[in-house]
Amino acid sequence: MSSPAGSDVRRTKHNGNGANAGNSNIPGLAARMAAAKLLAVVIEAKTPLDGLTDNDNGHPDYRALEARDRALVRAILTTALRFRITIGKLIAQRLERPLPPNASTLGHILHVAAAQILFLDVPDSAAVDLAVTHAKSDPRTARFAALVNGLLRSLARGKAAELQPMLDATLDAPDWFCDRLTTAYGKERAAAILAAHRIEAPVDFSVKANPARWAECLGGIVLPTGSVRVGKLAANVSDLPGFAEGEWWVQDAAAALPARLMGDIAGKRVADLCAAPGGKTAQLVLAGAQVTALDTSKNRLARLRHNLDRLGMNAGTVQADLLDYEPEDLFDAVLLDAPCSSTGTVRRHPDVPWTKSPADIAKLAALQARMVVAATRLVKPGGRVVFSNCSLDPLEGEELYRDFLAGSPDVDHDPVMPGEIEGADAFVTRDGTLRTTPADLRLENPSICGLDGFFAARFRRRG
Repeated sequence: MSSPAGSDVRRTKHNGNGANAGNSNIPGLAARMAAAKLLAVVIEAKTPLDGLTDNDNGHPDYRALEARDRALVRAILTTALRFRITIGKLIAQRLERPLPPNASTLGHILHVAAAQILFLDVPDSAAVDLAVTHAKSDPRTARFAALVNGLLRSLARGKAAELQPMLDATLDAPDWFCDRLTTAYGKERAAAILAAHRIEAPVDFSVKANPARWAECLGGIVLPTGSVRVGKLAANVSDLPGFAEGEWWVQDAAAALPARLMGDIAGKRVADLCAAPGGKTAQLVLAGAQVTALDTSKNRLARLRHNLDRLGMNAGTVQADLLDYEPEDLFDAVLLDAPCSSTGTVRRHPDVPWTKSPADIAKLAALQARMVVAATRLVKPGGRVVFSNCSLDPLEGEELYRDFLAGSPDVDHDPVMPGEIEGADAFVTRDGTLRTTPADLRLENPSICGLDGFFAARFRRRG
């Protein structure tokens, strides 16, 4: 399908922003235009979605929307990114020839509309009409308005028969990401991980005490590892029972495992490096440690302190770069949950495969290698170090840790043992490290399965 040559697509008058001045009051149009613009920034500028949709510091077009429209924009964007390859192929099937290279704006308009038609509870007619109006309002896409109309109506008619076969035949991730997963985990497990990425992650809670009570109260279940899981929240987190009283905090079940590798730390001096927003800090405090939380960001530390205040917990905080940090006294133990590519969190952040690259992973792995060395220097002889991150890539996990041990005569491997953490034996590797993926933790209901991808390992500084 293509726009016929010489078709009579009338151009509309535009204001200085390229939008039709008469369209400003059309319900839902501003949200769709914002979604297309933010999708362009994610795909073309490799900008993380979280920053663009931050309520205080996000993209101006996003912040200009009402709360309801912001939620719609987030739903459209996460869906368009989660199913980007499937959507692209269903669009391409309806084109006589590929879109011109300079027609990226048109492509984003189509993807935003297709995400609504194929996956969201939006009337097809509304998605089509708003996309056509959007196309007409932009001088870059006005001549394609007829194409947008015909293509999207065809998509709506064909989705019942075409969508599932396309999903079955497609891996919704860029080639580089699929290739790295297949190399690391094998074809079958990589496919299972990619399939899990299509399902929005449930919400997990770490609770101070009595997980069974809070599972009942929040309408969820207790996982084998002790976290409470809720498939879909019925209210905002801050409105849930127990929030104001500080009885729990949101934390993926996999993210809750590294702090538990510290062992008995009651009364010990423990540093949580790269600590914000503070979920692991809270675990360490709850375990009875005297915790120092370190982070480079003043704003992130403020958020950490705010979170600890709600939980009724105390920890010392230090704003510093780990690579330059020199404490007055060495610690008994340290936890380094290092900055990484976040490829283990694609269920929650479907923009990650589209904003990261193999070069990013290599750069972050090099930084982590330096950080592990620095972390070792912060513990007393005999002190324990736990290293973790939320990457699925072995370059940031298994390979990094093996290389570190091979080049560090002053440290010993401190293997994780089966039975050490309740419910986590399936994640303990033969090497004595911990590895989770979104394809793990299979439960009866697919909507509550899986974990973030995490790697964690331990070592001790030699005495």
